[in-house]
Amino acid sequence: MRYPKPATPNAQSINPQRDDNRDDLHSPLIPTPITAAAAWTDTPIISSAAKRPKLPALFISHGAPTLAIEQSATTSALARIGQNLPKPRAIVIMSAHWQSAKLEISSNPEPKTWHDFSGFTPELYELQYPAAGHPALAETLAQQLSARGIVCRVNPLRVSDHGVWAPLLHLYPQADIPIVQVSLPQYYDSIACYQLGAQLARLRDEQILIIGSGNITHNLQALRWQADSIDQTAKDFKVWLLQQLKTDIPSALDWQQYPDYKDIHPSDEHLLPLFFALGAGQRVSVVHQSMAHHSLGMDIYRFD
Repeated sequence: MRYPKPATPNAQSINPQRDDNRDDLHSPLIPTPITAAAAWTDTPIISSAAKRPKLPALFISHGAPTLAIEQSATTSALARIGQNLPKPRAIVIMSAHWQSAKLEISSNPEPKTWHDFSGFTPELYELQYPAAGHPALAETLAQQLSARGIVCRVNPLRVSDHGVWAPLLHLYPQADIPIVQVSLPQYYDSIACYQLGAQLARLRDEQILIIGSGNITHNLQALRWQADSIDQTAKDFKVWLLQQLKTDIPSALDWQQYPDYKDIHPSDEHLLPLFFALGAGQRVSVVHQSMAHHSLGMDIYRFD
């Protein structure tokens, strides 16, 4: 199996039209791994965490906002994950629904629940997910990424979009784990997301759960609401991509080689969080597979 180098992509391959004012991951590695130790106030060092189980990274297909109020095989799988994993000290999550000009990290201490959709049942708009933020962790990560030449900034005003709270309502319904959200820069591709995940992989040793929240397939034009049918084109794509993730990660990163990929992902923002999680773990295992509303793949993958 061939793997990309851990964290030094060619900047031109990430963004051939980049200029010197834009952040990227084209900088020499600093030997010291990125760590959350400076953010904790309950322990002076994190060395004792080495005795605790290492957390995986997760990719979650969050589907439609109605996931938050559904009882389905997908929501049952999310609940089992939350019950079976050691409780994280914090969650670092990339959602398809926070795209930004540059890399940002949320430092809002009390991010509100943002109902960033319209036309759904009133019940959805009453839901709240009052998990706290973790400003110290956000600042720590921003400082360490900046020290590696990765331009980023904290955002103290960011709220939690449904790509964050809809799956977490099932994963951790008590909302008692602090959340730090990282944005998806608009010019990032699969390689850049992979490299960012690789930079943060060490956090898994410190009981921080890394999550990419998007969708394994996402063509809303093909969606058929509440249909029992399955879009075979979408299903074939996710079967192919999973095989690449298992056997040939560079091929998975080159996912746009797939014929007619735009029929599955007309835009790429819902697939890119997968590569963020992949960079943090690499070895994939399937937690859950299903389809919803004809064309939405609802797969959940674990990366160790």
